[in-house]
Amino acid sequence: MKIRALAIVVLALVALGSPIGSQEADELHFREIKLLIFDEKWAEALGRLDDFLARFPSSPSTGQALYYKGKCLDHLAGRERAAMEAYQTYLRRGDKNKSLAESAEIAVIDLALKLAAKGDRSYLPDVVERLESPDKNVRDYAAIQLSYAKERRDAERSIPGLKRILREETNPEVRDRAKIALARLAPKELEEEMEEPAFSRKQMLHFQIVDRRTGKNVFALNIPWILGDLAFSAISADDRASLRAKGYDLDKILKELKSGKGTILEVDDEDSGKTFRIWLK
Repeated sequence: MKIRALAIVVLALVALGSPIGSQEADELHFREIKLLIFDEKWAEALGRLDDFLARFPSSPSTGQALYYKGKCLDHLAGRERAAMEAYQTYLRRGDKNKSLAESAEIAVIDLALKLAAKGDRSYLPDVVERLESPDKNVRDYAAIQLSYAKERRDAERSIPGLKRILREETNPEVRDRAKIALARLAPKELEEEMEEPAFSRKQMLHFQIVDRRTGKNVFALNIPWILGDLAFSAISADDRASLRAKGYDLDKILKELKSGKGTILEVDDEDSGKTFRIWLK
């Protein structure tokens, strides 16, 4: 009788979807972990993830668990190498989610450069190999981020990727980031890619603020024209319209500056008693 009663209990648990050893159990467990991650409770989530991976090694959520393990480790100080290992393990799986895989690739780039900046150059190949990634977003990100590497010899390895962005990319924000990076590393190659006219090759854009009361400069800045042009191009359409309403047509001003006629733009600010000057030479 006792055996029969026990059997009835077991069957009832099965019918109710008993969590013990079932797929429902690992799904519930994993949902709880993701809540911890969304709340940015990284250390607690990491402990739960390790437990999950040990208890449910064949779960459909195992791949995601490895990705999120990397994410948790990435947010814990001094755990960069462990985070790299978790992300790499996830990326070697055959059941990767496209969005999570791209996020993991980008995280690997950031971690590798962070470790390299701390003196461990053994991770740099993880960045360099992603310069040829089949994922355009990953290879563009690798090129732009590598351009900021601590060692110039490493940063210069990004130049071919930066030039490719200028030839192929249509997103203006990504193009501008590539231009700025290339301007730092190889301005002549940027000029060639952009087919800049001769006037700009060695031109400098000058900014000057003069105190009209004393006649003295209170601020001066000289930058290569190519960087100044990028700064001007980043001004939004609304801001350009606002400037036009005040009598300053930015497009006309830039045209005059680039004409090579020595135009100096002067703006007097009555409130501050300062004069702002911009010219190209």
